[in-house]
Amino acid sequence: MKIVAALTDPVNAVLAQEQGADMIELRLDLFEGDLAGHAKRCRQQVTLPIIATLRSGAEGGRYFGNADEWMKQLAPLMPYVDYIDIEQRFSDNAPAIRAVGKQVIASSHEGRMLSLTELFHLERNLRAFGDIPKIIVTPQNEDDLIDLISFTAAAKKPICTGVMGSQYRQARAILPMFGSELVYCSVGAAPTAEGQFTVEEFVQLRNLLGM
Repeated sequence: MKIVAALTDPVNAVLAQEQGADMIELRLDLFEGDLAGHAKRCRQQVTLPIIATLRSGAEGGRYFGNADEWMKQLAPLMPYVDYIDIEQRFSDNAPAIRAVGKQVIASSHEGRMLSLTELFHLERNLRAFGDIPKIIVTPQNEDDLIDLISFTAAAKKPICTGVMGSQYRQARAILPMFGSELVYCSVGAAPTAEGQFTVEEFVQLRNLLGM
């Protein structure tokens, strides 16, 4: 299990490393200015693997362009990052990204809970173009949460699972215990998603729970 520091401001990269993060996510759709310049400075300042994410508005982000424009924005910063987060709507770009040696986090963010059948079907679709499927859902009750834990334990690895919102934020701590590869945490004043633990909090949880 790896703690990912999801950054809304690239100036927090060094702090994330100092606090114990294992990886850094640059939420490029939340950045201002020169995206490639931000990525280059992060690469110079930290030794952690870096994920580049340009999250679409349809999945909770602030990028509203098409797949070609998405690729044009990401291409200049490819030399400075290790992973690219790709949603299904942008998956046609995955072969070109993998061809230059970048690993792909194939992601899907759902504003509802999926059935177990839907979860396994989605996992297969994401793994078809990515190295690590990332499936984020919105449980409505405890039965949904149990299904998500069961899926995480049974799914092919690596897998990343998580929840949207704060109602079941405890799942963010539980899912890594059942095989979720990545847990996204905040650094600084602005989390990238409601309900995130901070990096410092999750480092403490990992130590206490022996994860």
